[in-house]
Amino acid sequence: MRVTPPPSERPVADAVTGHWVDRWAPRRARPYLRLARIDRPIGWWLLLLPCWWSASLAALHAGTIPNPAHLALFLVGAVAMRGAGSTYNDIADRDLDAQVERTRSRPLPSGQVRARHAAVFLVAQTLVGLAVLLRFDTHAILVGMASLIPVAIYPFMKRVMPMPQLVLGLAFAWGALMGWVAVFGRLDAPAWLLYAGTIAWVVGYDTIYAVQDIEDDAIAGIRSSARTFGPRLKAAIGACYAAAAGLVGLAALNAGAGPVGLLGVAGFAAHLGWQILRLEAGNGRGALMLFRSNRDAGLILFAGLALDAVLRAWLA
Repeated sequence: MRVTPPPSERPVADAVTGHWVDRWAPRRARPYLRLARIDRPIGWWLLLLPCWWSASLAALHAGTIPNPAHLALFLVGAVAMRGAGSTYNDIADRDLDAQVERTRSRPLPSGQVRARHAAVFLVAQTLVGLAVLLRFDTHAILVGMASLIPVAIYPFMKRVMPMPQLVLGLAFAWGALMGWVAVFGRLDAPAWLLYAGTIAWVVGYDTIYAVQDIEDDAIAGIRSSARTFGPRLKAAIGACYAAAAGLVGLAALNAGAGPVGLLGVAGFAAHLGWQILRLEAGNGRGALMLFRSNRDAGLILFAGLALDAVLRAWLA
């Protein structure tokens, strides 16, 4: 006879299979680790990568290598703030999540964690993020604090906006500003171009992610770009990705990127094109795979920009 595991031992629907959270973490800690999306690392990767791109562009422009301390701080901050943002989102969305097949297994709608305990956990994660932010200068701190505005309003946009992914883009792309301001103490054209390109990237990949929930979102009244685009889904994502590649390329050129950096941009663009070719509107499992593959697309771009900066610094 098949025995159903208790809620604390059931992985969330779109978690990585066999993740260490489900195998090795203490049972009482598992719901909180899932609330912070530790079992779904793609989220913090997608928050981190624009920070690393921006740090590499700033290094290119300054003629130095990417600052290793900044890269490490961005990593810790991305994990902490991804967890805090996810916890906040789940507190706000717990009633909606209970109506969607993929999300009803999350810790709050499934009853594994109470809302007030989640709120305490949210504060703890935010304090870690604040501690990281305070390691930078005043300009970077102010820019980082401003990111809380789109983060705060995003969970409510899916109730009123046909494309809440635009607000998500404003939040998840913020790292494209942080790497630059951390080096120069100001925001110049390359940073703004990178930010705009990253917003387009976020809208594109989160639309792919939303393909998983189109039917349930319609029943629950949740708005998404996947529902808005409808039969024009692939063309719309293609337009987002084309804008992303073009704007990121302009940012690289404005920062002084050479052949190696531009090769990274080309590899990034090629990966996005591959995603469009593979996308099938009715294939939720395939959409999740393509969404997760954006980590690889982002690492290709980071590798090209960072290597370009390192080679330029060594040859100077």
